[in-house]
Amino acid sequence: MLIAGPTASGKSALAMEIATRLGGPVVNADALQVYGDWRVLTARPSTADEATLPHALYGHIPGHQPYSVGDWLRELEPLLAGPPPVIVGGTGLYFTALTEGLADIPSTPETIRLEAIRRMTDEGLDALLAELDPETAARIDRQNPMRVQRAWEVLRTTGRGLASWQEETPRPLLRIEDAQPLVMEAPKDWLNPRIEARFDIMLEAGALEEARMNEGAWHEGLPSAKAIGAAELVAHVRGEMSREEAREAAVTATRQYAKRQRSWFRSRMKAWRQIDARS
Repeated sequence: MLIAGPTASGKSALAMEIATRLGGPVVNADALQVYGDWRVLTARPSTADEATLPHALYGHIPGHQPYSVGDWLRELEPLLAGPPPVIVGGTGLYFTALTEGLADIPSTPETIRLEAIRRMTDEGLDALLAELDPETAARIDRQNPMRVQRAWEVLRTTGRGLASWQEETPRPLLRIEDAQPLVMEAPKDWLNPRIEARFDIMLEAGALEEARMNEGAWHEGLPSAKAIGAAELVAHVRGEMSREEAREAAVTATRQYAKRQRSWFRSRMKAWRQIDARS
């Protein structure tokens, strides 16, 4: 069972309900929930949830360690041979790599990754976009800094565009025909108030305490620094933003993230069965 959906759409609760009936684990398909340093802020399952049902690939990676979709597929593969898992998350790339295959692209050297981070910080998204090959630039999500940075790193490392590598994609681990794929439809007018309410719950549940614990080692180049709201809460802890300013900025960033998720699902997951998140 595959369950995709935007942030705050209720997909984790649905996954637990289905996993209880199927008897298999709940497996994470969210690129930020793999990191161990932001449990509350990334809405990872609670310790109570994890005690109730087996969960896999949550919070097992240190925040400073890069983790790619290829890493996720390698860790997921043995889980497909056991009790039927319920794979749930909001990272569309994970699901498309699982069901459509993933190109075997060489890993990025640390020096190039650091160069990409520095240039993204100093020059911005458009500078890296301008250097991509036309085919890749036309294919990727140009509004997503992580995708643009990854495409630039591939071109810089290999001399070939990401689109060229993707043309050599091997067969997928799980064909869509052999799965039960669900994607949750969450209209903006229904989802946005849930995003705001959930962020307030996160603040009450300890998101600020997480920010204080992470602040000393935090910088925007950390893989886990992409957690939505992390930059804003750390800025508040450092006295650079008021609590309300940080809250408003984080809620806005979450809404923008949900919009990107919905766009991916509409464009890349048309064959998936759509279910109404409101029901």
